[in-house]
Amino acid sequence: MATGSTIHTFTVQLADVDRGVYDDFTLRVARHPSETDLYMMTRVLAYCLEFEEGVAFSEGVSSTNEPAVLVRDLTGTITAWIEIGAPDAARLHYGSKLADRVAIYTHRDPVKVAAPWAGKKIHNASEIVFRSFDPGFIEDAVAALERRNAVTLSVTEGQLYLELNGTTVSSALHSHDVE
Repeated sequence: MATGSTIHTFTVQLADVDRGVYDDFTLRVARHPSETDLYMMTRVLAYCLEFEEGVAFSEGVSSTNEPAVLVRDLTGTITAWIEIGAPDAARLHYGSKLADRVAIYTHRDPVKVAAPWAGKKIHNASEIVFRSFDPGFIEDAVAALERRNAVTLSVTEGQLYLELNGTTVSSALHSHDVE
C-alpha cells in the first residue's frame, strides 16, 4: 500500500443473477492519491462483476505488470486479466497472451477509449470483453461514496442495480468490440 493511500471499506452483498453468483464479502480498498474516485468506483464494480474464487486487486499503481483486478488459480497462474479505464493496446496484447480471459471496464466514453486501439496488434482482440456503464452512473455512485460503504449490487439481464449507502442508482452494462 502506497504512502498517503486512503482506505475505503465496502461491505458487499452481490446477487449476479446473470452469472449465478451470490455472495457477501468485505473489500478493503486502498485509493492512491493519484487515483480518482471514478476510477476506484469502477475498480470496485469490476471486482464485483468478475467475482469468483481467486479474484483480487493487484498492487495498484506500484505494479506496472499487472492489471487493476486479476484472477489467479490455485497454482498462482493469472487466469483473468481485468483492466480499468483506458488501457493501451500493448497492455491488452500482453494481458491477452498471459491470461485465458481479458475484460475491460471503463468509466469513460467507450468510443474515445477504443479509438487508440485501431490498427494495433491485440492478441485475441475479438475475445476481449469491453464494458461500460450509462453516462452519469459512476458519477452518481461516487456522490454516495464514504470511507465505510454498504453495497448491494444486483445484476439481472444486463442491468445493474446498485445501492450504495442508501443511494440507489442503476445502469445497463454495455458491451463493446475491441476490434
